[in-house]
Amino acid sequence: MTRTGPLLLWLFTPALVISTLACGGAPPAPTREAAASANAVGIDTAGMDRAVPPGDDFFAFANGTWIRGTEIPPDRAAWGINGELAAQAERDNRAILEHAASAPSSPEEKKLGDFYAAYMDEQTIEQRGLTPLQPTLDRIAAIGNRQALAREFGTMLRADVDPLNFTSYHTDNLFGLWVTQDFNQPTRNTAYFFQGGLAMPDREYYVGTSDRMQQIRETYAAHVATVLRLAGASGKDATQQAARIIALETKIARTHATREQSVDVLKANNPWSRDEFPKKAPGLDWPAFFDAATLNTQPSFVVWHPAAVTGISALVASQPLDDWKLYLRYIVVNGWSPLLPKAFADESFAFFGTTLSGTPQQSERWKRGVRAADAMGDALGRLYVQQHFPPESKQAIEAMVADIKSAFAARIERLDWMTPATKARATEKLHALIVGVGYPEQRRDYSGLEVSREDAIGNAMRADLYYYRERVAKLSKPIDRNEWWMTPQTVNAVNLPIQNALNFPAAYLQPPHFDPRANAASNYAMIGSVIGHEISHSFDDQGAQFDATGRLANWWTKEDAAHFSAVAEQLVTQFNGYKPFPDLAVNGRQTLSENIADLAGVAAAYDAYRLSLHGKELPAQDGFAGDQQFFIAFAQNWRTKMRDEMLRRIIITDGHAPAQYRPQTVRNLDAWYAAFNIKPGAALYLEPAKRVRIW
Repeated sequence: MTRTGPLLLWLFTPALVISTLACGGAPPAPTREAAASANAVGIDTAGMDRAVPPGDDFFAFANGTWIRGTEIPPDRAAWGINGELAAQAERDNRAILEHAASAPSSPEEKKLGDFYAAYMDEQTIEQRGLTPLQPTLDRIAAIGNRQALAREFGTMLRADVDPLNFTSYHTDNLFGLWVTQDFNQPTRNTAYFFQGGLAMPDREYYVGTSDRMQQIRETYAAHVATVLRLAGASGKDATQQAARIIALETKIARTHATREQSVDVLKANNPWSRDEFPKKAPGLDWPAFFDAATLNTQPSFVVWHPAAVTGISALVASQPLDDWKLYLRYIVVNGWSPLLPKAFADESFAFFGTTLSGTPQQSERWKRGVRAADAMGDALGRLYVQQHFPPESKQAIEAMVADIKSAFAARIERLDWMTPATKARATEKLHALIVGVGYPEQRRDYSGLEVSREDAIGNAMRADLYYYRERVAKLSKPIDRNEWWMTPQTVNAVNLPIQNALNFPAAYLQPPHFDPRANAASNYAMIGSVIGHEISHSFDDQGAQFDATGRLANWWTKEDAAHFSAVAEQLVTQFNGYKPFPDLAVNGRQTLSENIADLAGVAAAYDAYRLSLHGKELPAQDGFAGDQQFFIAFAQNWRTKMRDEMLRRIIITDGHAPAQYRPQTVRNLDAWYAAFNIKPGAALYLEPAKRVRIW
């Protein structure tokens, strides 16, 4: 359950999922069999804190004992159900990769095994030092004018965008590129252009005025200098160069849109022809840039961040060429540090893992190797599915999807505030929704990817370029609404509003999220609410702006849109009231889409759960009736413990509310009040008229 803008609406925080995958090594997590057995009858009553009134803090009531008794593993920024699932996926994928490295059964499996083996060969990585980067560093050193600078930026462009921050995944991208169907003309693919160029997660880290941000910037200055020294600069020069690099990055950050501004898709809909870039964003040699990026035949782009593109382009012309060359050298070395010798990898983790996320210990090498091998994620995913996702699980999930789609359709039909015209369009969109369960049906062909067992960083670079060329090639191909944006071994789920499609990867569809032996309350509350969450993203404040074909189009009547906005404001106010730190509160507007999806998802899942009982009641468990079990399981689905540094980072950069506040949305459901006999005076109590009712 993560999200990020209208391009991709995730279920969970990408930063949180990455932290669990990148930083493994927990105490032994429960095996899949143990997890299934523990959850076979339903809720985890041992992890609850019955001393907490459910009407005062429902998250603590459902999870309080678990929170008190759980230590976050030293190599993780957070821990919870999703951390356990990710750790299990790591172990499963390690076994697959080690077999592929020693006894592959196909050319593709051998290539996958070689990729993993190269990453695990620390001795060769140490011996090669910076040699794999030298061609790039030499090219940067040879830049003699602004045209050559533009060509370098174009050469480095990759078609990955961090949809959480709307910046490039790669810190060596001055801009971000995303290729998917055009939300103005959904029958074709187009190129979306994003702000980029920052090594830290968000502009706030460069321009924020809080003591915490100032401390981070001081640590970052030391980090940049250390990276430069490791790359060969003298101590004094490294410190001076770091100051120049950070000054340039800060200027880039000041051009950036904020996280809240970035999610406004209407402001992002800025079609520019290729020829308009020199006029609308003067400074960068755009013909040279597009030529180097192999985009010189692409006639048009959708510019998501026009002010940033204009501002960054102006900086390319106004800032000293030598500063740009220093910046490029730094971001190349910094960006590839996890694949360089140990001193580089350790420094990268010290800042990005410990300073920014609070993780005290780096994960074991094999866990980082598993994540690195995700560069061949579809090949790994095919083997993962064969071993860990039986056809019966796929069929069961698809049946639940059908149940919850039906429940959602019924909720639309019952809405008393929505006009028949808007209801018809909403129902049309729901019926057109494509739901991918477990894995993509279409295979990615890795035959064109060169992999060497002795070249870890070269493998990663070639994989980067392979994917970039694949994405650019999409510009001349028909749209594919069945395309997946996650690998099967990913612990997450996603809504794709432009495609009007959902992806539920196999690794997420494991106990305790989904267990064929669990009771209806557990399965519908856990995986069912996730399914409902992702379905509802098609109708939240962002998804509702796209019609059944993925076109950015207003299909609401004026009156319905006004009602929706007014009710959504109530949810903004609710979440603005949650304040985990004295100096930092949840941003209800930044998290609105996810909060709408959480509420709508659990409401639709509850309806489907009740229908699944066919008028009967679920047997009680430890004194908890069926409806109580449903809501407790929903709250336990968000069971997470997080380090303060990561919690602050998520509040600033993420579109999700922190996990401890997401279950509190049950305060908007009448059925929750009835289940727990919640009365006025309880901290979460809302008068019926103030309960948010959207879908």
